[in-house]
Amino acid sequence: MPIDLPGPALGLFELESLARGPVVADAILKQARVRIAIAEAVSPGKYLLVFSGEVGELEESFKAGLEAGGSRVLDSLLLPHIAEGVIRALDGVFATVGPDDAVGLVELHTVAATLKAADAALKKANVRLTALQLARGIGGKGWFSVAGVQHDVEAALDGAAAAVEPTLLVATELIQRPHADLRGQVV
Repeated sequence: MPIDLPGPALGLFELESLARGPVVADAILKQARVRIAIAEAVSPGKYLLVFSGEVGELEESFKAGLEAGGSRVLDSLLLPHIAEGVIRALDGVFATVGPDDAVGLVELHTVAATLKAADAALKKANVRLTALQLARGIGGKGWFSVAGVQHDVEAALDGAAAAVEPTLLVATELIQRPHADLRGQVV
């Protein structure tokens, strides 16, 4: 069943303690009206919390989460005006790749960097988010793909790379008009 995430803000906590994760989730839900999109253990042994809401309410919940997480917070992110495509992706709704589309892929070392880069890519150019994977089974990394006209995909890749620290970016790749067997399965 799809998650109806309110917008337009997104918050994230990566915690080193699996036991502290639900405590932080409880604190953010009690502080203000936000919706949790992801609250689960992820590799390598961390707890990931991603939540959404209206800007003011999310900011209040974010502060409560920081306080509840304390020294167990490894990484955090607050994006007050997240691109709608990222919210849809967290809800499991992705765009498709057309036969004339180029596809850009971005791989990053952290979940926070992945969401920040995906947001920047969608805001930089007229592209569609076609995949998003966060930490599950990939050692805590994240990656996403976008599709569109090649010059827009190139601009989106540049925007994604510029939005994060260079040490957090693993790679950006471009596939010009992916083979039909690849569209929809990998990208």
